[in-house]
Amino acid sequence: MQNLGASLSIKQCRNFGIGHIDVLNAAIKDLGLKRFRLMSYWDEIEKVQGRYDFSYLDAEVKLITKLVGKKDGQISLCLGARQPRWPESHWPKWTQKLSSADRNQALLDFITATVKRYQNNTCIVSWQLENEALLKNFGVNGDFDRARLRRQYNLVKQLDPSRPVIMTTSTSWGIPIRRPIPDIVGFSFYRITHNKGDYRKSVYQPWLFKLRASTIRLLHNRPSFIHELQAEPWGPKNIWEMSNQEAAKSMNPQILKTNLSAAKKAKLKTIDLWGLEWWYWLKQNNQPEIWETIKQIIS
Repeated sequence: MQNLGASLSIKQCRNFGIGHIDVLNAAIKDLGLKRFRLMSYWDEIEKVQGRYDFSYLDAEVKLITKLVGKKDGQISLCLGARQPRWPESHWPKWTQKLSSADRNQALLDFITATVKRYQNNTCIVSWQLENEALLKNFGVNGDFDRARLRRQYNLVKQLDPSRPVIMTTSTSWGIPIRRPIPDIVGFSFYRITHNKGDYRKSVYQPWLFKLRASTIRLLHNRPSFIHELQAEPWGPKNIWEMSNQEAAKSMNPQILKTNLSAAKKAKLKTIDLWGLEWWYWLKQNNQPEIWETIKQIIS
């Protein structure tokens, strides 16, 4: 039986003009979700160097802990500069004026502050360190440094040796060979995307994910899971700018069911769905079909 979760981004909620706590509240109470991947966006939390404001993340963690419970709630908390949602790399503006060494130290300080703040919450079940940390062909403001990534990994393990560290260290399809080797490897699974003026269906089949997971377990004795299963459109515009007809070319209730069916064939226990903010936005705009489909799947 799959353990289904969803990612939540305050930045994506703002894009849709919806409240992140409203989305989270509905996801727990109506959809019945208990597992969430949350983001600790550096440029949101440390807008001024040395001054941390964790209020938005505190509110998310507190709500999950309250509504789901300390025993049943599951939070995978993202750490670092590169985290999900555009522009992928979320450096505070003030870091641009720092030397490389000072910028790296500021990042380590931020990670330290984040881990120490939340490590005593039992709902935190894992840390995700950076998001596709070495994927250079997607996003802007990238700063790819494997040596720093190793320092980050060692720091998190030193601060909290009790929880696993999740990483997707190269591309969505890679196998970790060089250090750091994470405790758990996350896969992305997108089946219909828009690229170079046209929609393209992925050639990667579930058996490839099974093979990749088996290889990782053989090489490193590490488990794998799907940390992003496509459950929102990927079209030529931002989702909130697309027509319903355009969005349906890459995501609709039937495509969603097909994606989940394909993901389950990979035989990976945990699947985190990608698109919670969009489902809620549709529901608020009298288009509940995707939301109800997710609700049916979870129940």
